[in-house]
Amino acid sequence: MKGWFDAFRYDGGPTLYSFNNRTAVTGDVTLITFLTIFCTLYVAFLIIFPGIRKERFTTFFAVTLSVFVGATILVTLFGSAWHVANATVVSTYRAFSKEKISSNVGVYIGLRHVNITLQASTSSNWTSDIDFNEQFLWLNSDQMGDSFKDAMVRGLPFPILTVAEYFTMGQEGLSWGGQYRAAGYYAVIMLWTSFSVWILMNLMLIVVPRYGAVLMTTCGFLLIATACGYFGLLPETALVVHIEGSTLHFTFGWCYWLVLIAGSVCLLSGVIITALEIIFPHSFSTILEVDYDTPYDRHIIIEDSRGRRFQKKRTSNSKLEEPVGIGTKILRRLSSKTEDKSNNDYTKGSHMQNFELGTKSTWNYPHSPNNDFGPKPVPRSISKESTNSISRNIPTIHRVIPRPKSDKLQEVSMW
Repeated sequence: MKGWFDAFRYDGGPTLYSFNNRTAVTGDVTLITFLTIFCTLYVAFLIIFPGIRKERFTTFFAVTLSVFVGATILVTLFGSAWHVANATVVSTYRAFSKEKISSNVGVYIGLRHVNITLQASTSSNWTSDIDFNEQFLWLNSDQMGDSFKDAMVRGLPFPILTVAEYFTMGQEGLSWGGQYRAAGYYAVIMLWTSFSVWILMNLMLIVVPRYGAVLMTTCGFLLIATACGYFGLLPETALVVHIEGSTLHFTFGWCYWLVLIAGSVCLLSGVIITALEIIFPHSFSTILEVDYDTPYDRHIIIEDSRGRRFQKKRTSNSKLEEPVGIGTKILRRLSSKTEDKSNNDYTKGSHMQNFELGTKSTWNYPHSPNNDFGPKPVPRSISKESTNSISRNIPTIHRVIPRPKSDKLQEVSMW
């Protein structure tokens, strides 16, 4: 009598699992991890975005561009789609065999490895249980050759071994593996440099946005240089893989185009923001900006200082001040000189006129009689004898004769 746990058991033995074949890798764990991190950060930003009341467009643009560029750099560093090729081939499954299969062969070249896939077609095949995804690393100069020898020992299918053999050749100018390794080596250096600039760009966007725009331009330039450098270091003789009458031609994959697009967008945005900052200072600002030296936001402080300066100009000039250019400054300088010259001429003329008219000066000689600090003269009374003597000495033509009809004395000239 069978019990609850007697299924798939024979004669009381353990359960037999006859279908324990391994399945091919369908996704890169590293890429999925990076994409999950950046998507989580961006979704969190979208959740809090409706609560932002000011500088919405600049904040949304800066955060979106930053997340896109950062994800692009890390994904393409570990991605396997810089140079790709796909083709449907009909070939033997293993060497020295007459049995042929129809399968789809894919070659995905990354910066430090190459992935080769083999998937059998569902129709016209004696089996559909063929699904391979093998990765060959070339971190060192001899690592690709060691991986190829290990693949032969493990007995991988013949199409995979044929493609891997092309990357192990190093004679007669057919060193495709070494040239792809050199192109990936320099591309990795440029991408890590771009990543460090990207981190500094995010810090400057929080502290000083105009410096963040300059670093944004630098990051875009480095990404474009990465794509151009990878293109220039590719093998001069294009790699064409032949497998029993079928050929695989390589083209640029999504990693290459993603780096080129991200670099172009980053460079163009940085140039536009930098130009706007030069023309209109302090115009680019985000809600993430922080000023650690003052308790207020930099944008509010700038607007407050502008308002006070505008109010001071209104009270002093009773009108708005026109924009001052070089020509206006020169004219103002010349007009001030002419006004000073006219004022000096006027003051000189007035002094001469006062001197000619004999007006009193405000300055007193220290020993003059009018000075309060000097000795004052003693008042003297004029006697009659002195007046008679004075009148006796005066000529008759200048004598003053009193008139009986008038109380006042009048001067009469005697003839």
